[in-house]
Amino acid sequence: MNDKNERNFGEILRKIFEKYSMIIILIVTLLIFQFLTNGILLRPVNVTNLVLQNSHILVLAIGMLMVVLLGHVDLSVGSVMAFVGAISAILMIQKEMSPWIVIPLCLIIGGIIGAWQGFWIAYVKIPAFIVTLAGLLLFRGLTQYTLKGTSIANYPEAFNFLSSGYLPNIGDGELHTTSLLIGVAVAILLVATMFSSRKKKQANLLKVESNASFFTKLAVIVATIIGITYVFSQHNGFPFVMILILILASGYTFVTNRTVVGRHIYATGGNYKSAELSGVKTKKVTFWVFVNMGVLSALAGMILAARLNAATPQAGNGIELDALSAVYFGGASTSGGIGTIVGAIVGGLIIGVLNNGMSILGVGIDLQQAIRGLILLLAVVIDQYNKRKKG
Repeated sequence: MNDKNERNFGEILRKIFEKYSMIIILIVTLLIFQFLTNGILLRPVNVTNLVLQNSHILVLAIGMLMVVLLGHVDLSVGSVMAFVGAISAILMIQKEMSPWIVIPLCLIIGGIIGAWQGFWIAYVKIPAFIVTLAGLLLFRGLTQYTLKGTSIANYPEAFNFLSSGYLPNIGDGELHTTSLLIGVAVAILLVATMFSSRKKKQANLLKVESNASFFTKLAVIVATIIGITYVFSQHNGFPFVMILILILASGYTFVTNRTVVGRHIYATGGNYKSAELSGVKTKKVTFWVFVNMGVLSALAGMILAARLNAATPQAGNGIELDALSAVYFGGASTSGGIGTIVGAIVGGLIIGVLNNGMSILGVGIDLQQAIRGLILLLAVVIDQYNKRKKG
């Protein structure tokens, strides 16, 4: 009897780890660096900096996941970021155009770049690796030419708000009241949504998790939201860019999980020929995924430029590797068809915590690069192991 109970308990633990492995790894990583840095990592100021420093990577990770779901990669995102940042600097700083005009214009330029690359990949059937490698060289060269090898600095304050602004506070206490109210509202909304989803499943006679498991998960989620909210409310509240990322993550999660477009992306990446025979317009899907990647690369480029308050020729150099690492470490498959937006975001946060923690500990940039390379390899090894195990 005891052996049976132990096996059941072990099976439950295994299922929990398989389902929430990335979140568990993120928590363990946080705790390790919190200990090694003597509590510096989770100080409110550092947590805020952690979000600001990695915001452009998280935006890229969302777009990169869509590309990876198709079984492709995009190596050009860092160069596209730099090129769009250069254009935004010329228009806003040198030409003194309004950010309200330049930001949409830059997003359109990003979409055009994505359409250019998507055309060659989807319709001419040139491998994405080759097309985006060419894009990496092309747009890095155009950035150098546009900026003439120098930086352009001092964006308008309204543009800098994109990366360094915070939500306004409605109170004057020590804690940021607006952020606290938003955190509580989000917690209540999630609780209501989870209860509603559970009731619908029960009404349709579908299997639901046990009450103990459901309420435990509910308590952990609410405690996490309130805890995160409290930390941010101690230092200026939620950054604007964090709200932007949450909106993007929620929107793309809805698209990938609840829409026909999302199902077509997964189907195309899972088995291209079968999807095509089933009536999925695979070329169109591939084309628009790369257009989307171009738009998000442009947004990430502007976020980085706003944080640096300058457009530089080397902006985004090698950032495509961080985005790919986030996606693969977040559980996406190298062969396509597997991965989630939440996984990509969590993977990006793990990379960010590692970078931030190592910087606090004084680890050199050379060793940081080596460690990131090992992490990317580890993510792919885990993916291959899981595929063989399932096979």
